[in-house]
Amino acid sequence: MHNGDFWSLLKTNGYKLGPGTLPEGREPVESKIALTQGTTIFGLKYKEGVLVAGDRRATAGTTVMYDRTDKVLEIDRHSVMAIAGVPATAFEIARVMEHTFKYYRRSQLQELSLEGKVRALSKLLKENIPMAIQGIGAVAPIYAAYDVARKEGKLFFYDILGAGFEAVEFTTSGSGSPAIRGILQYENRWGKRPLAELSEEAAITLTMRLLETAAEFDAATGGSNREAHLYPVIKLVTMEGVREIPQKTLESLYARNVVGRSTAGEPGLGIG
Repeated sequence: MHNGDFWSLLKTNGYKLGPGTLPEGREPVESKIALTQGTTIFGLKYKEGVLVAGDRRATAGTTVMYDRTDKVLEIDRHSVMAIAGVPATAFEIARVMEHTFKYYRRSQLQELSLEGKVRALSKLLKENIPMAIQGIGAVAPIYAAYDVARKEGKLFFYDILGAGFEAVEFTTSGSGSPAIRGILQYENRWGKRPLAELSEEAAITLTMRLLETAAEFDAATGGSNREAHLYPVIKLVTMEGVREIPQKTLESLYARNVVGRSTAGEPGLGIG
């Protein structure tokens, strides 16, 4: 009897996430492999809920491995996880979370509480500590959800050891995040309006401009590519559920609001 705890069921059946304890005499591979991963993911609260976005470049050191990676993964109807770190580990964590929430819903005939979902991700990250400290499986995700009971969007970020924190207005993660974190703070405090008051279009426009900025200063972050019809992944989490912004909408907004300087001479980013 597992009382709806899918994680306990996995452990009972011998499932493990991570390498566990290293054999005696074996050194961690951290000292032998220097592999750099990079990305830019972030989330912000806007008028209708939470927006979560990520660039699409996957790298290994200075090599671009793939330019169409989906780094914002839908976990259930009202939550997503954005991934920064090692893709294989992150995708595995997302898959376990998806099945855990589904198992709980079907066995208990109700949704797992938001607090339970937040703790579930923290637990998975703690189970991954052996890989993280070896430098081959570190993940620092962002988790966003819409709390239907309280009718508000929620945003959480984690360190690679599993500590989770709730973000009040926005959060960022990945190698390109320092380039945009200050902009988000500036825009939220001194822009035309706080982030929480942005319309959907204004929030998406700001997001595309931020990822262009991150790509300008961080080689591991991919920007938009009009010729290849390649744009960031942007997903909205609202009362109605998770919704991905279609490519045609991104193309239109990019051409209208990102290319060029539409509000030259005005303070701030001219959003909203």
